[in-house]
Amino acid sequence: MTHALQHFAITRKWPARHPDRLQLYSLPTPNGVKASIMLEETGLPYEAHRVGFDTQDQLSPEFLSLNPNNKIPAIIDPHGPGGQPLALFESGAILIYLADKTGQLLPPDPAARYHALQWLMWQMGGLGPMFGQLGFFHKFAGKDYEDKRPRDRYVAESVRLLRVLDGHLQGRDWMMGGDYSIADIAIFPWVRNLVGFYEARELVQFDRFPQVQRVLDAFVARPAVQRGLAVPAAG
Repeated sequence: MTHALQHFAITRKWPARHPDRLQLYSLPTPNGVKASIMLEETGLPYEAHRVGFDTQDQLSPEFLSLNPNNKIPAIIDPHGPGGQPLALFESGAILIYLADKTGQLLPPDPAARYHALQWLMWQMGGLGPMFGQLGFFHKFAGKDYEDKRPRDRYVAESVRLLRVLDGHLQGRDWMMGGDYSIADIAIFPWVRNLVGFYEARELVQFDRFPQVQRVLDAFVARPAVQRGLAVPAAG
């Protein structure tokens, strides 16, 4: 193992087979695949490590040494700023870092850059948390609650967010118009999860949002997205 990684405790639990590559610690969840899709889109060499929730890997001392917030994804870039290794968590921060590192998928024009970042923050502060809560109350333990007001609250807010998204996409190929960006990589894994894994298509009347469906279809058709959605592989 190279000097760059040997001082990171997480590598004791997930040894690096390719220590010169960026190390990804993740699962194929909506937040997790943001990082893997970005890595596939940019072509950066990386090595993926599966953080199993079923075995509570995210609560292990090794993982907590990298991300004290015990959430995926997290990365270590052995070739970070100034040639020094960089450990990073939070999917949005990882997207921005990888965009800056590669010069890809974030507009160079300052105004356009901030417009892309505003939609990234919109996903992180609104779309992701609201869809996640809807999933809990619709598919998981929350579905057994007799009181449906919590579920309905998140349904209503999810519908509002979808309406905002649908309106913004009118006449645009992607969130930033003609240019695919980290804003799309942040948003559409969550949309895919809402209508797929969470099985909430009918609940939010998703067919009322044809622009969202159109761009979701274009997103999942991208080869890099298809590869990234399967990272880390099961096993």
